Amino acid sequence: MMNPYVEQLKSNIESVRNTLLAHPIYSQIQDLHGLQRFSETHVFAVWDFMSLLKSLQIGLTSVALPWVPVGNADTRYLINEIVLGEESDVDQDGVRISHFELYIKAMQQMGGSTTVIEALIAKINAGVPVQNAIEAAEIPKKVKDFLQFTFDISFNAPLYVKAAVFTFGREDLIPSMFMKILDKIYADAPHKVSIFKYYIERHIEVDGDHHSHLALDMVSRLCGDDASKWEEATSASVKALALRIGLWDAIFDK
Repeated sequence: MMNPYVEQLKSNIESVRNTLLAHPIYSQIQDLHGLQRFSETHVFAVWDFMSLLKSLQIGLTSVALPWVPVGNADTRYLINEIVLGEESDVDQDGVRISHFELYIKAMQQMGGSTTVIEALIAKINAGVPVQNAIEAAEIPKKVKDFLQFTFDISFNAPLYVKAAVFTFGREDLIPSMFMKILDKIYADAPHKVSIFKYYIERHIEVDGDHHSHLALDMVSRLCGDDASKWEEATSASVKALALRIGLWDAIFDK
């Protein structure tokens, strides 16, 4: 039986979601050079997604000592399963790797520059607060806004808002047009795009219907029948999608 709160949330985000799916960025990626430029900014969304996911793992499972059971076992399973897939999946040769590291390998294969994202990671590893590292990064303001929102949610939002942004605001929106373009680029230069194509296909496979249903269940459990929580969840999801449009705009401007 469908949850009326979920259906209402989906209805409320439909307009901004459709705008994102129809973004002109996809029609601009017509060759290897376009894919390189796309990846050099999109990689930031691949990276910050992990922090949003880990913030959910911290809030919904026991990650402190001594261990005690936390929350609902089904929700714990969902988060731990997604973390397992994102943090330690396999590459095309069966070697364990995170999706972020796989994306970096794909960029390196296609000739995209990883200088800016690697400089950001280096600053964070050196102890620079993430918000400061983002502000100092050589990336467009719309990309910074996107990242700062993610970390504001990850650090400060209640769990039900984090779950909603994760489920509705950060789902990978890969229209069929993009897949057709990717197939064409791969046909022209398979030795340059094989890892990226594998990454996209693996992402669709790992984050397909199974995880989507579990994520919907997670949001439903956390929001319950509290209309105010659903309103907050909806508002945050709309903002997340709007900021993703801003991220796409920044890539389009390049």
